[in-house]
Amino acid sequence: MLDAVLRPFIDPPLDRLARAIDRPALTPNTVTFIGLFLGLIAIPALWLGLNEIAIIFILLNRLCDGLDGAVARMRLARGEKLPLHGGFLDICADFIFYGAIPLGFALQNPESNAVGAAFLLAAFMATGVSFVAFSTLANQLGLTTDLRGKKSFYYLGGLAEGTETIFVFVLACIAPSWFPWIALIYGIICWVTVIVRFFEVREKVKDLDH
Repeated sequence: MLDAVLRPFIDPPLDRLARAIDRPALTPNTVTFIGLFLGLIAIPALWLGLNEIAIIFILLNRLCDGLDGAVARMRLARGEKLPLHGGFLDICADFIFYGAIPLGFALQNPESNAVGAAFLLAAFMATGVSFVAFSTLANQLGLTTDLRGKKSFYYLGGLAEGTETIFVFVLACIAPSWFPWIALIYGIICWVTVIVRFFEVREKVKDLDH
């Protein structure tokens, strides 16, 4: 919900950072893999109860997630050709990371957090499937959008997007005893997002079904 609102404020500093670190070897895919590696470090950090360290790696992951797109935009502006699988790697890395954080909380305190983590992971699976499924459909129909920045795939929004998810992760790290309730509430929001997307997709394609 907030991704499109924050995009005009986030892109300019990311573009400046991309220019500052511009190196031939630092491709968008390299940045994606670095971000995924950093994000996965949050799992052992949470497992060990090092929540402050986990926050650092969560935020570094999100920085890289924005930076890979900025590097891609910079290279495209120079007329460079980028690998077609970059968008695939980016969305895979995103959902691997999103699944990693609930796992970390489940490992931290299985007795209290396992059910909440399982519920949240199921909700993430539903939002992920609805997101990717419509991206495939949008590609077939030739639909495009740039509300959340220029993407290699159709980015279908909702109540639960990247910004909200990171806020929830950081909040859970700050108040780990609240994780079961945070997971329950945000999981419900994710399920509402899926339901809203069903109706949104139906509206988008109903005139094209005939």
